[in-house]
Amino acid sequence: MTEARPASKPTTVDGLRADIDRGLTGDKVPGFDPAAAPLGTDAEAGGTPPTPAEVALEAESRTLRPPPRREGVPHPGWYWAGGVLLVVLLGVALGLE
Repeated sequence: MTEARPASKPTTVDGLRADIDRGLTGDKVPGFDPAAAPLGTDAEAGGTPPTPAEVALEAESRTLRPPPRREGVPHPGWYWAGGVLLVVLLGVALGLE
């Protein structure tokens, strides 16, 4: 897996969420996260949205995490190859009867 690139120093919660969704913080692989209550919603609803300094501190703490490691997990291609091989072998076995 590739190393996490430094995030873009967001000053808003939306910017931080965008960095997380792009996989720049090492929290997860890039992808859209359809959250029911997106990051920062609770604080904003409570009347105390995070300050730019708080967002920057959160972004910095997230970028210090190493990217997740997947040691010992076979590449998904091996599952496809094994499935195709199984189908071929079953076809040959059934064809010989």
